[in-house]
Amino acid sequence: MRIVTARRISQIFFFILFLWFCIVSTLGEAWWQLRGWPVGWLIQLDPLVGLGTLLATGTLYAGLLWGLLTVVLTIVLGRFFCGWLCPFGALHQAVGWLANRGHRTAAMIAANRYRRAQGIKYAILVFLLGAASGDLIGRLLRLSVGAPWVVVVIVAALLLVGTVVHFLRTISGVRWVTGVAVAAAVWLVLGFFTDGSRWLAASLQTGLLDPVPLFCRSVNLTLLPLVDGRLVSLSTTSRIYPGAVVMGALFWTTIFLNLAVPRFYCRFVCPLGALFGLLGKNALWRVGQRAKGCTACGACDRHCEGGCEPATVMRSAECVLCMNCMDSCRHDVMGYHPYPSAAGEVAVPDLNRREFVAALAAGLAAAPLARLEGMTGEAWNPAVIRPPGSLPETEFLQRCIKCGQCMRVCPTNVIHPAGLQAGVEGFWTPMLDFRMGTSGCQQGCIACGNLCPTAAIRPISLDERLGKGDFTSRGPIRIGMAFVDRGRCLPWAMDRPCIVCQENCPVSPKAIFTRETFRPVRLDGKLRFLGMTGSRLMVDGPALPAERFATGDYFISMGKRHGTPPARITEIGPGGLTLADTPPAETANRGDPVTLLVRLQLPYVDPAQCIGCGVCEHECPVKGRRAIRVTAENETRQRRHRLLL
Repeated sequence: MRIVTARRISQIFFFILFLWFCIVSTLGEAWWQLRGWPVGWLIQLDPLVGLGTLLATGTLYAGLLWGLLTVVLTIVLGRFFCGWLCPFGALHQAVGWLANRGHRTAAMIAANRYRRAQGIKYAILVFLLGAASGDLIGRLLRLSVGAPWVVVVIVAALLLVGTVVHFLRTISGVRWVTGVAVAAAVWLVLGFFTDGSRWLAASLQTGLLDPVPLFCRSVNLTLLPLVDGRLVSLSTTSRIYPGAVVMGALFWTTIFLNLAVPRFYCRFVCPLGALFGLLGKNALWRVGQRAKGCTACGACDRHCEGGCEPATVMRSAECVLCMNCMDSCRHDVMGYHPYPSAAGEVAVPDLNRREFVAALAAGLAAAPLARLEGMTGEAWNPAVIRPPGSLPETEFLQRCIKCGQCMRVCPTNVIHPAGLQAGVEGFWTPMLDFRMGTSGCQQGCIACGNLCPTAAIRPISLDERLGKGDFTSRGPIRIGMAFVDRGRCLPWAMDRPCIVCQENCPVSPKAIFTRETFRPVRLDGKLRFLGMTGSRLMVDGPALPAERFATGDYFISMGKRHGTPPARITEIGPGGLTLADTPPAETANRGDPVTLLVRLQLPYVDPAQCIGCGVCEHECPVKGRRAIRVTAENETRQRRHRLLL
């Protein structure tokens, strides 16, 4: 079997596997729906996810240890993930092949040549890792004050290792020693004057451009909702996601750029490819020329996917192991072997020292600048409601990779990607919108936390969510609290009977209770007493439509006696009004005024019982801006957001 055939089979297999994991990330009773499928496995194989969370939090979620396997294999084999496993890379390669097939050799070599701009992806990687490293650097700064000897040991180790390596490579380590010494001096000075808490912060933003979360988000939130319908039913309800147009535009832009340059995204943007380029630039096994036999025909450059120029000096960091050069070489010069290319190699990525420092400094500054908005502090937005089990906001932003898994698995479709409601850092992170979907956040659902690959939404048990068993003393998890807008509520503002929110409140005892009151109804004219026969009351005045006033919520008050309870209207017909309770009519005279009353049950919210599930907001009959709305106040995950002592 040809090596490129084996590679294509591998790419097709992992591409279909990826799509399958996206499709089965839904709750249901069918055999193919979520039944223990390892839907996050390909994300866990992504070492950039693990490295980013490790830098941002100082911890590594157990499932992300799979990334170590990818790292080890990359060091041994090279960028095999890009050329053999990555589903996003496979899609780019297929589109690029379709766009360029049939072109002449010279045109294909020109399209596949190396470009200086391919170094941009390394700058993007450094920027994203820098943004995730601020908290770690802050902790080291604080350590430099409490235990300065630790910093001295670290600096000494860096000087020793770096100097040896530098001397071996360039016979001069003066600049390296000077640089480390200056950095150490600045570090110690900063450690004594600041703890870094104000100008150093960590924010995990790798998921915006990391190809696996990006492709997962694009498929889950833009592609699958389009094909879900009568013929193919992928979820219990049709899915809608605000911001899907921006996600779709980004996705299709990356795809169509392959028409200009094959694997455009992989070459110029992909931070994961940059990480693999650094890990695999000196891989034990690599593609390159053998010692003799090259005729400089250029066939190996014709289909090169990475732009690594195998016909001349090989750029090993750019090789994605597509093996096209080996397949195209008619003289058996190109091979995959444990020694460098005979034509020479350029192993160092095309990113100079100034560009590296600029990208790192920009990344370190990005998170503190974003925090100046105050979205994680006093200026937090109460409209941003996180799913149950979410970590406190700062820790949440240090873990969420914006993959969209939680949004896809939500059975009621109330988890949506945030826009700028959560600030720049929270762009495309999950938040709840109770106006959409089929209901609120169901009490018996804990799916989102069990699918989150980084534990930004930690996995919780049903007992913990409901506050039962071992969690009785803590009570149920609250994701927010409902507030009644009296200016829009039908009973409060418009004298219209409505208890929909109270009826649909799922907690027990109910978090929404009502207080009864009677109010006069505004009519076009006055009602006058004509007479009464049994429970039948005759009145004169404006017409009273039965479909409105015979619903059981309207009452009649007559006479001048105080303390007489109003009588409920049960029927309205040509003969007058039928009353459930006959009021005393002996004190009424013909022509006396009759008062029409409406009984209103005014809703109130008990903050001790409300868990912020949003069912009331979803079911509220006031469309648009609901008359009862849930905000993040009183949520369990942030102690400072609590309303009650």
